[in-house]
Amino acid sequence: MPVINVEDLTDKDKAVMEVNQLKIEVKLERWLTSKCCEEIKEYIQAGVEEDTLVKGISEEKNPFKEKGGCVIC
Repeated sequence: MPVINVEDLTDKDKAVMEVNQLKIEVKLERWLTSKCCEEIKEYIQAGVEEDTLVKGISEEKNPFKEKGGCVIC
């Protein structure tokens, strides 16, 4: 898909592009926010046992653990 410089387009071309984009968007299926939030919550809760952000990383598998202390004299 070629890159289009919007600054080079006429006002008519910009309006046509906007109308085409709106035609695409109007066909999208819309969901209630409350339904989406419930589904996201269920998805997160289903994977909480494997989620390292919730459970943390064990010391043996942590690649960022400090290898040694720093001594300042």
